[in-house]
Amino acid sequence: MRIGMLYSRIRRDEKLLLSELRERGHDVVKIDVRKQRFGLTEPPADIEGCDLVIDRCLATSRSRYVTRFVEQYDVPVVNDPETAAVCADKAHNSLVLADAGIPTPNTEVAFTKEAAMEIIESFGYPCVIKPVVGSWGRLMAKIDTRSAAEAILEHKETLGHYEHKVFYIQEFVEKPGRDIRVLATDGEPVAAMARSSDHWLTNAAKGAETEHTEVDDEMRDLVARASESVGGGLLGVDLMETGDAYTVHEVNHTVEFKALNEVAETDVPATVVDWLEARAEAGMEATV
Repeated sequence: MRIGMLYSRIRRDEKLLLSELRERGHDVVKIDVRKQRFGLTEPPADIEGCDLVIDRCLATSRSRYVTRFVEQYDVPVVNDPETAAVCADKAHNSLVLADAGIPTPNTEVAFTKEAAMEIIESFGYPCVIKPVVGSWGRLMAKIDTRSAAEAILEHKETLGHYEHKVFYIQEFVEKPGRDIRVLATDGEPVAAMARSSDHWLTNAAKGAETEHTEVDDEMRDLVARASESVGGGLLGVDLMETGDAYTVHEVNHTVEFKALNEVAETDVPATVVDWLEARAEAGMEATV
């Protein structure tokens, strides 16, 4: 098969996938989106003839637009632009999770600092404010006092980008010092890890310790439903434990898995490539 990989920087995650694809004899084309031109009808030469394209763009904006163009060229793309659009926007993500009846933290959005302060006061302290677009735990803040809330809201209001003027506020979930990342392909768990930290943020990118964890029946059900709610694909579903239950706080569409691969009991890139091959074969059969 001819497999294209969209990227702007080759990280360890991409190297793992590239190595596995090449070991299986696939014709792999690395497509640096920074050097490409995307027309309305004709695909770039690197994309033309691909049986499948994998989106591994680092920037959300590039990911959302390039997948739309690839889809327009009738080339299967993972993940598709509809899934990317939902997952890239935390507010949209929260809406589809809630609409699907999936437990997710209480969330409200406002567009002025005055309305945002009303939300914060109604939630009580602590609560959490996040950018609507962002990853790796950047620009997230746990708000412990009214004075801190006032400072953060004023800061965001004066920042130039319109996204900072969308105040996305969540209740603070008392988790047991960890959260859980499940990597899934069309809702089927590949592997899961617990991410633990003394800090309230437990992202692996923030230095959290990771360990393998088993996927129980409730997690499996939530992962399947969360995946379906955003359109399926290769996804990272993030859950927090709330007593004897779970809440899903977001679904990630350009998911990193290098930390997961180090602790998982399964070969993560091999399992992902199994699924990619099946997707490509299904696309080829559909065109016959």
